Amino acid sequence: MRTDSSPGTLPAREHLPAAPAGTPVLDVVIPVYNEEKDLQPCVRRLHEHLDRTFPYAFRITIADNASTDTTPQVAGRLAAEIPEVTTFRLEQKGRGRALRAVWSASDAPVLAYMDVDLSTDLNALLPLVAPLISGHSDLAIGSRLARSSRVVRGPKREFISRAYNLILRGSLQARFSDAQCGFKAIRRDVAQVLLPLVEDTGWFFDTEMLVLAERAGLRIHEVPVDWVDDPDSTVHIVRTATDDLKGVWRVGRALATGSLPLDRIARPFGDDPRDRDIKDVPKGLARQLVGFCVVGALSTLFYLLLYSGFRVFSGSQTANALALLVSAVANTAANRRLTFGVRGRGGAVRHQAQGLVVFGIGLALTSGSLAALNAATSEPAHSTELAVLVAANLAATVLRFLLFRAWVFPDRREDDSPVRAPYDTAPHQATPYATAPHEATPYATAPYDTTPFRAGEAADGTWPDATLQLQPVRPHHTDSRDFR
Repeated sequence: MRTDSSPGTLPAREHLPAAPAGTPVLDVVIPVYNEEKDLQPCVRRLHEHLDRTFPYAFRITIADNASTDTTPQVAGRLAAEIPEVTTFRLEQKGRGRALRAVWSASDAPVLAYMDVDLSTDLNALLPLVAPLISGHSDLAIGSRLARSSRVVRGPKREFISRAYNLILRGSLQARFSDAQCGFKAIRRDVAQVLLPLVEDTGWFFDTEMLVLAERAGLRIHEVPVDWVDDPDSTVHIVRTATDDLKGVWRVGRALATGSLPLDRIARPFGDDPRDRDIKDVPKGLARQLVGFCVVGALSTLFYLLLYSGFRVFSGSQTANALALLVSAVANTAANRRLTFGVRGRGGAVRHQAQGLVVFGIGLALTSGSLAALNAATSEPAHSTELAVLVAANLAATVLRFLLFRAWVFPDRREDDSPVRAPYDTAPHQATPYATAPHEATPYATAPYDTTPFRAGEAADGTWPDATLQLQPVRPHHTDSRDFR
């Protein structure tokens, strides 16, 4: 939702609305598999901490991943003794599957999870969820790799964690610092749109969710944590690392081919100042300039290689025309997609035709430069020809950008009505993936609503007025057993 503000000022996102009486603001999920020993002390310690320090109503949800020991019985006793505790049973293993099922069914506006071993100090929980409650951020993660984090763990896990982080940065261009820390939170309105795009059901679920959120332009808040390694952890490091690398390859390939519909979640939450029209500040100019320069540099190298190849069997004018024609087609296609963000095949032929007109202007400049050089000297050196062509191309580049921006790819977002992608043409409603333990509906086929809505507003529009502020509600005044 856009807020009223004077020209040139940046609007603020909205605080989450006040929830109805009895509805928790925070739902903390603890995914477990055969944790009969650690589950009870973990839940009691977490409940005591939240009851003492958290100013809003909360719920603790135990997500049992098909445990074969007495974990379900322990979870049931805890749910019977503590009003703010509930349990959720799944008949299939997978941390990602558990989080997807519980988060999809939860009614709390802020969803979080943490590992049962409580390796992360609980004092970081309120700083983790506060930016989500205030509307400042869309997701939040605890980071063990931040400079101010205090971590106690062995060299083997330290090496694996940092190596994995380097792989993510190098392959997926991830900017968040720690994908594997079991301490994360997300707004429910964000989760409803983001989770259907996350394919993994295991340990890579966190990484995939963060990568897609970051690529879609969502804001990820990082909290430095105090973290102590659990020497009795049951995580199989080699198998988990192998699955993670497979996930990195799968997500990287999907991002490279453009098969992920990230437009569905790009900035639907809150007010992004980059989407505002501010007087005397052209929209998207800086980003377009950077993209155009990168594409232009690569196109120039491509052009020079083509010119040198064509020059072997043809004259300078013919080689220049052929090289400029081929590189112009590639340049227009690259600028269309990367610089000006035009997707799909609609208008592609018209854009290429207009690009050829721009090509004609560039051809006139470069050909005129070559003609002037040949008039000055009968046999110019090849290096001199290249230097003249580079100078002429620089002049043509400036004119090309102006023509691209104003004529070929003008910004029509203010004039054109939104057009849904082909996969958005049919009306549909958000449907949780697994509302009961026996359901195992593949998330890729679950229908969901992609209509943008305001920060702090549920996709079904059932939340109250987003202008209301959250009011502190003590946990013992609510009945959090109503888990839908």
